[in-house]
Amino acid sequence: MFRLRIWLRSTNVRSLDEVVRQIREIAEKTGVRMKGPVPLPTKRLEVPIFRLPHGEGSKYWEHWELRIHKRLIDIDADERVLRRLMRIRVPQDVYIEIKQLPLATQKPPARSSRGRQARSRRGM
Repeated sequence: MFRLRIWLRSTNVRSLDEVVRQIREIAEKTGVRMKGPVPLPTKRLEVPIFRLPHGEGSKYWEHWELRIHKRLIDIDADERVLRRLMRIRVPQDVYIEIKQLPLATQKPPARSSRGRQARSRRGM
């Protein structure tokens, strides 16, 4: 078992949500733990273009905008889940990046603050 981090980016929100829905269905059917999708901030690219009039008229600026929507998903997966993820039909405008994260098996032991208090009292 290993942990995957999946980044999804798209200019089309509907196609992005469709891919997220497919990933969620795979996680539910296989019974693996999934965190997300976490909506990340949307990147907004704005391009101002100066338009000259043809003949009479005034000059003006046109503004074109491109929004890039992002989602983040963490999923605990095994081989069969990874195979199913690779078979997802992804639209052309959705970009997927998958990375393997280290699976934390044990947490480090917690330090107590009692030792520090006891030391400070001894010094008094």
